[in-house]
Amino acid sequence: MSTATRTDTQPPALHAADSHDLIRVLGARENNLKDVSVEIPKRRLTVFTGVSGSGKSSLVFGTIAAESQRLINETYSAFVQGFMPTLTRPEVDVLEGLTTAIIVDQERMGANPRSTVGTATDANAMLRILFSRLGEPHIGPPNAYSFNVPSVKASGAITVERGAGRTKTEKATFTRLGGMCPRCEGMGSVTDFDLSALYDDSLSLNEGALTIPGYSMDGWYGRIFRGCGFFDPDKPIRKYTKKELHDLLHKEPTKVKVDGINLTYEGLIPKIQKSMLAKDPEAMQPHIRAFVERAITFTTCPDCGGTRLSEAARSSRIRGINIADACAMQISDLARWVRDLAEPSVAPLLTTLQQTLDSFVEIGLGYLSLDRPSGTLSGGEAQRTKMIRHLGSSLTDVTYVFDEPTIGLHPHDIQQMNDLLLRLRDKGNTVLVVEHKPETIAIADHVVDLGPRAGTEGGEVVFEGTVEGLRACGTLTGRHLDDRASLKPSVRTPSGALRVRGASTHNLRGVDVDIPLGVLVVVTGVAGSGKSSLIHGSVSGRDGVVSIDQGAIRGSRRSNPATYTGLLDPIRKAFAKANGVKPALFSANSEGACPTCNGAGVIYTDLAMMAGIATVCEECEGKRFQASVLEYHLGGRDISEVLAMSVTEAEEFFGAGEARTPAAHAVLGRLADVGLGYVSLGQPLTTLSGGERQRLKLATHMAEKAGVYVLDEPTTGLHLADVAHLLGLLDRLVDSGRSVIVIEHHQAVMAHADWIIDLGPGAGHDGGRVVFEGAPADLVAARSTLTGEHLAAYVGS
Repeated sequence: MSTATRTDTQPPALHAADSHDLIRVLGARENNLKDVSVEIPKRRLTVFTGVSGSGKSSLVFGTIAAESQRLINETYSAFVQGFMPTLTRPEVDVLEGLTTAIIVDQERMGANPRSTVGTATDANAMLRILFSRLGEPHIGPPNAYSFNVPSVKASGAITVERGAGRTKTEKATFTRLGGMCPRCEGMGSVTDFDLSALYDDSLSLNEGALTIPGYSMDGWYGRIFRGCGFFDPDKPIRKYTKKELHDLLHKEPTKVKVDGINLTYEGLIPKIQKSMLAKDPEAMQPHIRAFVERAITFTTCPDCGGTRLSEAARSSRIRGINIADACAMQISDLARWVRDLAEPSVAPLLTTLQQTLDSFVEIGLGYLSLDRPSGTLSGGEAQRTKMIRHLGSSLTDVTYVFDEPTIGLHPHDIQQMNDLLLRLRDKGNTVLVVEHKPETIAIADHVVDLGPRAGTEGGEVVFEGTVEGLRACGTLTGRHLDDRASLKPSVRTPSGALRVRGASTHNLRGVDVDIPLGVLVVVTGVAGSGKSSLIHGSVSGRDGVVSIDQGAIRGSRRSNPATYTGLLDPIRKAFAKANGVKPALFSANSEGACPTCNGAGVIYTDLAMMAGIATVCEECEGKRFQASVLEYHLGGRDISEVLAMSVTEAEEFFGAGEARTPAAHAVLGRLADVGLGYVSLGQPLTTLSGGERQRLKLATHMAEKAGVYVLDEPTTGLHLADVAHLLGLLDRLVDSGRSVIVIEHHQAVMAHADWIIDLGPGAGHDGGRVVFEGAPADLVAARSTLTGEHLAAYVGS
């Protein structure tokens, strides 16, 4: 007995498996990281901080998460790996203690026009099963309620085996019932073409009648139109017969022989529908998007009323509600409706659906509806929608990687997000968060601060430890962690007003508001209160208004800040003028490109299912240009040396002396204004951070001549120290006579405003009203709204 007691009092020996409680990174060199070594505790919440471009994403996403995903992919067979994206091993010496990584990033959800919040989260699939079991009248299986499944009927001969090698041919009819509206094909809207935007009917095709981008008579289209034989290409279109006009516009795909080559001819309208209308407008090139907006009008489908569903699917109801009504409900209301459906026969299904809908409400997205197109969600909404599938997950000991989960959240909503991150941690998971907001940094168990600056001046770990330790240290993040903006002592006087009357987009309730001009106006309110609906729905489309949204910059590895901003054009012309040669020689995407690597600077070797290898081109040594081009100089520098300069260096270089180029200097000045002085002109866009891309876009739009600028959450991806820089830029815009309207949640921007328009009081149908208009000081004094309370706490009044 005594022996047993003595044994119990001894501490249990540590099991070997319990010693793996750290993720160790040694010698990480991805992008701008400089041999970074860190130890990250498992089953804890670690926040990575640092200025935009300091290397946070390179360490968390480019190194830790990327290697975890690569190792998981390698467990599949070579056959399966052939269908998966190939991932290279990150530039790192040692990575130990990795667990399965689940990445929840800010990437917009697939903007396929058929994708909705319901289809993206499986809530729609559960609703379809529910209606197929309980709907009255019963119309068929779950597919009968899907707007992506068309109804199909077919009949023909089938062969039936009768045994002993005997067969019998029988006639059979096959029917599949789908829920797609036949008129709009499940899109909810029908298109109408403005024919005058497709062609000039006073001209013939050979005279260039077609005004559709890319439809030139010099190329293949010209050969097809001339050789198809359906109409005379030399006759003006207004003189076409009915049949000729029908063949030009609507003819079904038909095989034709042109110059001895078999080709397919198709009318203009079906061709445009396939090539342009099947794409998300945001993904189109600007000139094609402008054409679509000019030539095509989208109207609600008259047959289904925009619900996308067939009449049969709309006729089946549960307690008077059909599936279209359920999907159009605000999710918080739908959750209540599902809770009241006490039906034992589908109890497990109702429980799962209830949990999914409750997760929406919990995560602060209860104001959405399931029929909301997923392409219209903001970056923050898309990220939280992706989180939903993980909240009820039974997995533990997983590494969750979040990229600024508080984006698009009002200070009131941030507490909810913090609780969700802590819940994931408390289930035994490792949570890694890249974040700038002090409210989220404050809940961290462990903080890794990267810096000291951005780009080549960053890429080092400047602090590792607790939040208290970060406050006490002298790093840029530590110094700015407790920054609090003060209200401006005096505000500017408006020079006029932009009148908005009866705004009713989405959840707005006939809003009437006068937006002051000539001042800095900040539009606030909780997520889903109607801020974007008011500004993008009633202000953005007006003349003289430039709108800068949160949409990501799209660019290949050949794109860089010089090509994106148009800076390369004046630089090429300056080089050409100084050396008496063609400007095309100074483009790595044109005549001046190195012939070995085609101007990429590296040679990519495809190794099938193994990761491809990029090796620096031996011919040009990564400079991207032919040797003969590098012999031409401007101000003593060749084109590759100019593209390797930082914005600050280049601004000085093109500002004076032999290389003085005013057009280039103006663009560089705007890049420096938005705080991108450290970025090199030739750095691939694919390597820029989210905050850097946002500011690059802002610098590009600042060149547009406009009276009113609309900015949608410009502090996205910005460090606390960069926010002050942004406020200075907004002040300079207003002082130069422009009007600036900012949709923003950041209290420092609110405190700096001349006028605040606060929407609310809640989200969805609990919002959509203006609850305050006036100066920030009056909002703080009144404390009558959620924004007022949080702003008062922030400025310490």
